[in-house]
Amino acid sequence: MEEIKSKSLKNIEAKMENLDINSLRYHILESAKNFKCSWIELGRSLYSVYKDKMHKEWGYVSFDIYVSREIGIRKQTAMKLLKSYYFLEKEEPQYLKNEYAASVQPAYLPSYEAVNILRQAKNNKGLDVDDYTNLKKEIFEKGTDAQEIKKNLGVIIRQRQELDPEAAEEKKRQVVLKRLLGQLRLLKQEVTVLKLLSVPLIKDLDNLIKNIEQEAKG
Repeated sequence: MEEIKSKSLKNIEAKMENLDINSLRYHILESAKNFKCSWIELGRSLYSVYKDKMHKEWGYVSFDIYVSREIGIRKQTAMKLLKSYYFLEKEEPQYLKNEYAASVQPAYLPSYEAVNILRQAKNNKGLDVDDYTNLKKEIFEKGTDAQEIKKNLGVIIRQRQELDPEAAEEKKRQVVLKRLLGQLRLLKQEVTVLKLLSVPLIKDLDNLIKNIEQEAKG
């Protein structure tokens, strides 16, 4: 899990000194200080800021600038926090209740990275209900590390593909079509700039690219 550097912590504490301790802005900064142990609370607060664009009231043009300068975390980390929190709120709200946090040892509390992997797994067509349930147990009951979760998930997906030759063939097809589209787009750009083909032929090439794109989606 990404830790906030000491310099950022000092900046956060300096900002907190001039704020109302009952304000949302103060609460977010306090959550950021305890980021490693309370990412859910930070994610909940940041979600409110992101949704209502409250950062503009505090003098920040964008959400990215706000999280970077005021809280000391990267945009990528902030978005994972938002998505992980929103996923729990929508799909697994029982894990946001105080009863869950009180019943689990701190070492077993899931990281936002682990929850983000679960979020991605939820929409993975290569996994079934049992796979998702087992993954959830690993994260919320055993506190398995995110890297280990990711590794185990990769193994499961590969096994599913081996059992489903059609899925494996479709994946191979998508890879080839993607490579072909990349080459055709580059070719179109070169012949257009260098005027190597007539306008009708360039239009034919453009239509070919569009047809292949549709085929790839199909």
